[in-house]
Amino acid sequence: MNIDILTLFPESVDAMLNVSILGRAQERGYIAIRTHQIRAYTTNKQMQVDDYPYGGGRGAVMQADPLYRCWTHVTETYGPGHTIFLSPCGRTFTQETARELKERYEHLILVCGHYEGVDQRFLDECADEEISMGDFVLTGGEIPAMAVADAVCRMVPGVLPDEECFQEESHWNGLLEYPQYSRPAVWHERAVPEILLSGDHGKVAAWRKKESYKRTMRRRPDLFAKFDESQLTTKAEKKILQEARDELAAESGDARAENP
Repeated sequence: MNIDILTLFPESVDAMLNVSILGRAQERGYIAIRTHQIRAYTTNKQMQVDDYPYGGGRGAVMQADPLYRCWTHVTETYGPGHTIFLSPCGRTFTQETARELKERYEHLILVCGHYEGVDQRFLDECADEEISMGDFVLTGGEIPAMAVADAVCRMVPGVLPDEECFQEESHWNGLLEYPQYSRPAVWHERAVPEILLSGDHGKVAAWRKKESYKRTMRRRPDLFAKFDESQLTTKAEKKILQEARDELAAESGDARAENP
């Protein structure tokens, strides 16, 4: 996987993506993440990349030409790539989006906007799509770009020790992840669930699945409403889901009894 990020703040992006798991993955050649300073592609001494918007209004707009020059350098040097503009106007980024990008493309070009936006003509000519982190606005596209790069690259074979590292996490199968515990067995008078100390891997797996169902139903009923129960093909799987529903209903009943 190759990712090129067009940004006004390459140092900030490098500081995050060149360390830890992604840093080691780059050293080993599993992925390549490159940042490109947009200001380096201006044609004026001031290295100006923005100007007043046509039609008036506050703020400034990133000019099309420096972005285009930077984008052209990337495509000519590293080959064409799927170009994404990080924007609150784009489709919402999800785990499914990350999987789609990883499976469909070998080269991503991420464009980080700033100021009041980017000249639409650059987007019309160069961007393949726009992606948003959600219904909120940030000061620039660097944080979304790093989020997209991280989410996509961690699924590339070799980046993590095993596929289970991400396949059991929240959102992979439409559910939230089960609770996690570590040593000591008792902390502040709170004990680790006994089943996790049993050594019975089958029971532990069933408990984790059940807790995943319960957590999703409790915290994200909207997410659970999209869960496809037809994928549960065995009686054991269906039993775990029913137990989760029953336990959650019992918990709700106890709460009402305590707060009539």
